[in-house]
Amino acid sequence: MNKVKNRNRSDLLDRRRFFFAAGAVTLSAIGAANGNATENAREKDECGQMEQRILTGNGEWTYRVVPDWGKLPPGTNFGGTHGGIATDKVGRVYISTQSETGVLVYSPEGALLKTIASEYPEIHSLVHCVNNGEEEFYCTVQKGTPKENWLFIRMKTDGTVLQKITAPLEAGFKEPNEWKLTAAVPAPDGSIFIANGYGDSRLFRFDSKGNFKASYGGKGSADGLFNCNHGMAVDTRYDQPLLLICDRENRRLCHFDFDGRFVRTVTEHLRRPCQICFYGDYAVISELEGRAVVLDRDNVPVAFLGDNPDRAEWANYELDPSSIPAATFSAAHGCFIDNAANIYISDWNHTGRITKLVRDRA
Repeated sequence: MNKVKNRNRSDLLDRRRFFFAAGAVTLSAIGAANGNATENAREKDECGQMEQRILTGNGEWTYRVVPDWGKLPPGTNFGGTHGGIATDKVGRVYISTQSETGVLVYSPEGALLKTIASEYPEIHSLVHCVNNGEEEFYCTVQKGTPKENWLFIRMKTDGTVLQKITAPLEAGFKEPNEWKLTAAVPAPDGSIFIANGYGDSRLFRFDSKGNFKASYGGKGSADGLFNCNHGMAVDTRYDQPLLLICDRENRRLCHFDFDGRFVRTVTEHLRRPCQICFYGDYAVISELEGRAVVLDRDNVPVAFLGDNPDRAEWANYELDPSSIPAATFSAAHGCFIDNAANIYISDWNHTGRITKLVRDRA
């Protein structure tokens, strides 16, 4: 892999410790001066009227909340938004929900266009890819109908299912509840990696046809082990593509190669990292304890979004999202950054909440 150049390793570790200590103790005060805490600003709209700008972030990563983006009809809710977010080639936004509506499909402007995959009401992860010129999603399913709980599906953007993978007998599972998937991604060679984060925390590899090939890791805190390998993405920022995995309850991100070998721990002391997405050399991580963080190519934090100072609200499923300021997160579960650097965050709570953030150019 491409090693960090012109940078002392201990200096990187010191930078990480400083930033994460600041985030835990004093970042709200630091960020308020840079727009990290919820900040209200006013500017004239196209009609000359004053409108409110709600900001979060730091420096060039200062973002504005898009009001009411993705709002549902009165009397309806997202049902938890315990899932993933992705976009297709034309910019439509796909958001998986914890409800019978399945996956919501929005225009970039936030208009609900349709729903898909209603037979899978609890899709946990949603990753867009292109196979032989066709757009597809790699998904992990918590609940399907009937008797299709905890499986991997590959589907078209209209929801048509192309492939399913269930618990492999060769992996030695003895109880049905040992197979509880959290993430799946395609590898460069077409094989499929699946994280069993809510189960035994192993990482599984299948070939492109769904044949079981190997399993790696397991539950623990040592190098190469996980305590809920929750989110996963293919990291192409270096010479050698790698798997970047959210080891949620160990509060760290880890690199693995595509032979299942542990490479390194890249970042520690996160607030229960859930999912990962990339924008050039930067990575955006959603954290279940009320925040999202932006990491640079050295995996050092450069910005914090939606930082919630109230620990009682972190990962609080019963929380009413309307009680949380628009630019503050309580349980950032899903995240996605699109080609225009717009960021989408889904908060995990009993009614769900989706936030779209756009770069503030003021």
